[in-house]
Amino acid sequence: MTDKTLIDFMNEADADLSLAERRLIVNQALLMIEQNYVHLPLKVTAHGVSPLHRLRAVQARLSRVTDNTMGPERDFHAELLEIFHSLRDLHTNYLLPRPFADVTAYLPFLIEEADGRFVVTALPDWYRPPKSATGFEPGVMVTHWNDIPIRRAVELNAARYAGSNSAARFARGLDSLTVRPLIKHLPPYEEHVTLRYVTPGGQEDTITEDWRVAVNPRLPDADEANEVAVAAALDLHAELLGRVKEALFAPAERAADEIEVRPEFAKVFRARKVSTASGEFGHLRVWTFHVENAARFVNEVIRLIGLLPQNGLIVDVRGNGGGLAPAAEGMLQLLTPNRIEPQPTQFLNSPLNLRLVAKHGGKTKGLIDLQPWYASMEQSAETGDVFSASFPITSAAFANAVGQRYHGPVVLVVDARCYSATDLFAAGFQDHAIGKVLGTDPVTGAGGANVWTHQLLTTLHDHEDAGGASPYRSLPAGTGMRVAVRRSLRVGPSAGTPVEELGVRADVTHKLTRRDVLSGNVDLLEAAGALLKAEPVRRLELLSAAAVDDALVVRLAVQGFDQLDAYADGRPWASQAVAGQEVTVRLAGALGARRLRFEGYRVEGAARKLVAHLQLSAEAAVSGDEPHRNAFDFDESGAVEVPDLIGLGQNQAFGFLAGLGLRGRTVFTPSSEEFGGTVVTQDPAGGMLIDPPGPVVLGIGAPPVVFKPPEPATPLPE
Repeated sequence: MTDKTLIDFMNEADADLSLAERRLIVNQALLMIEQNYVHLPLKVTAHGVSPLHRLRAVQARLSRVTDNTMGPERDFHAELLEIFHSLRDLHTNYLLPRPFADVTAYLPFLIEEADGRFVVTALPDWYRPPKSATGFEPGVMVTHWNDIPIRRAVELNAARYAGSNSAARFARGLDSLTVRPLIKHLPPYEEHVTLRYVTPGGQEDTITEDWRVAVNPRLPDADEANEVAVAAALDLHAELLGRVKEALFAPAERAADEIEVRPEFAKVFRARKVSTASGEFGHLRVWTFHVENAARFVNEVIRLIGLLPQNGLIVDVRGNGGGLAPAAEGMLQLLTPNRIEPQPTQFLNSPLNLRLVAKHGGKTKGLIDLQPWYASMEQSAETGDVFSASFPITSAAFANAVGQRYHGPVVLVVDARCYSATDLFAAGFQDHAIGKVLGTDPVTGAGGANVWTHQLLTTLHDHEDAGGASPYRSLPAGTGMRVAVRRSLRVGPSAGTPVEELGVRADVTHKLTRRDVLSGNVDLLEAAGALLKAEPVRRLELLSAAAVDDALVVRLAVQGFDQLDAYADGRPWASQAVAGQEVTVRLAGALGARRLRFEGYRVEGAARKLVAHLQLSAEAAVSGDEPHRNAFDFDESGAVEVPDLIGLGQNQAFGFLAGLGLRGRTVFTPSSEEFGGTVVTQDPAGGMLIDPPGPVVLGIGAPPVVFKPPEPATPLPE
């Protein structure tokens, strides 16, 4: 990485915010926090803070000074950062101007906690410690930071960070001890750092290193008004931290045991087989959900997990700061037979939020679709509700388009640095009972929101706004802001519980050991392997499919269940008991089917429990396409194939549509008595693609009305 010392960087950095620009920044911060910030009621109560009063106080002070009497720019930035940090929300940030926003300050070593002590775990390949620093290498134990005991130094640094809970703040305090993206934090006051350390042999020594700065890697544009930016759920600090760490400290070559990842996702995934005392399992590290296409992300997961051992999978999302919510929620379906319910989200009810939603789906089409939230927000003036009604960002159709692709047991590994879309993923994993959550901290980072930039808000409010009526103004000098605009709520057993502040509690905890941080997480993987070994292994895999006479004959490999149900185009077609490890299903009359679905049930007395699920294209099955590669072939634009509903009852048809995230609308069509109450026409026809939510117009057969003349009136008795 191209870099320079912090001293040289600061000598070249300009401070040129005018008084008018400072006033504009404060005014916009006040507007955004008051009108858009969905967690404001929660944060004021939980942390006893008053960001609006503090911003108004800064406003008042700026009204009394001139360009000549205003204070130093660093002090202005420091106060704004302190106000935003007081919210304890890593989504809601004040972002420093250039050149600070473009760089990260770092020291040429990483420090991690293991067995309650602090250990140097990595050095850049190019770095050579001073000769005076005896034995300074990965494995030395750090005892002091600038003469402050190291744990206390981490705690003091953690107090400057905005994690929602103590574990999250401590994790970020430790992370940023040696790597600090300056987009969210002022440069260190100290120009260099002195460590006291002890070598594994017990020798004590010191090392002094200057802070350096490196140019940040490029991130996708979060200011453009598109569906990717609108669906963002990202801790910007964690994303930059991860990318800078990867550039500084990651090995240059892929390890021999790793499966090759497609170039587009080389910095997103690491997939490999790991051997433990409990057996050999798959290990999928997901570094980030910050991708530009959720469908391609899901397809790559399908490919990778198909190449890993099928008897157990460790999904490791430690340090993942989130990204694209549909990518995170779209991955869940691959790991469970259960239908995924995406997390619903809510806006804060405010005049400006209502205006925004009305402009984008409520009253006019706009740039994005916010129509579902409009009605409840319009009613809030009468109802007094603080939040809008809740609707998901990820469509139910996309979250269930592919279905289960991994049938073995799964363990999820998390830590306190998991945030935003990763919190959504961890909550969904737990709420859908996919498997055990193993934490190196007791709880995740607790970031439950969809985050928008101030510039995105400006663009959305300015859309077709005649006369500049929008109160939003573009920020000067490259400064920026981000805000949690829609809060997420959990589903299933925890339905309605906010993720913010609470996070996801681990089912089992494992404190990292020295062997973990220095030798590839060996003890952590042993703990995960033991959890996997205790769970049953299931299998539901396509072996072959062929057309025989008028039937589709399908051979499946099976394990871990007693009964198999088969569906063609959503309709029940066959059900049979399972014996052995292979089953043949004959689907008579199903040659024209487009979609096949198989469900494996464990029979427990009189009850059945769904434990395995497989859905795929009938054409792909017969042609022999690789079943682990995008077998469902869902359209990457998010469009959904409309099922053939002709002949179904009205309620059954509506149920199928709802399962795909589509809405149905009925019209009544005269038909014979035989077809009364069933679907006799549909638009679009079965097999056509449609963008959710539709609608699909269903013609419901209405029996012909037969006119019967009235019976003659019985004359009254005289």
